[in-house]
Amino acid sequence: MKKLIPLFALFFLMNSCTPEDNGPSYNFELRPIVSVDIPTEFTLGQTYPITVHYSKPTTCHFFNQLYYDKNLNVRTIAVECAVLQSNNCQNLTGNSANGDYTFNFYVTSNGSYIFKFYQGKDESGNSIFLEYEVPVTN
Repeated sequence: MKKLIPLFALFFLMNSCTPEDNGPSYNFELRPIVSVDIPTEFTLGQTYPITVHYSKPTTCHFFNQLYYDKNLNVRTIAVECAVLQSNNCQNLTGNSANGDYTFNFYVTSNGSYIFKFYQGKDESGNSIFLEYEVPVTN
């Protein structure tokens, strides 16, 4: 009987607390990077700003984070947007459909860096990238 009391208490505790479903709901999606402001060369030990320009089709798309993966001297970068699930989203056109994000890149190795910026998927469902090779000078 003593073993059942904690079990019942846990059961009632779990069933008495329900999360409120009144808050906004979001999905997350990668958005195509349209263009990039990136230096043509780097100097070892220096830091450089890199700006990505991406598309956001509606007023419900908000920058969430930069996806950043490194493998040796290859950097794969994408923009992740949070998308508000709402019936009040308005389509964006022109300059209002563009978003910008700048990050700092610190050069830690010699050779060249290859940057692969996500641009979406092709007709076969394969990811496509805008690629830059940036040499490092001493």
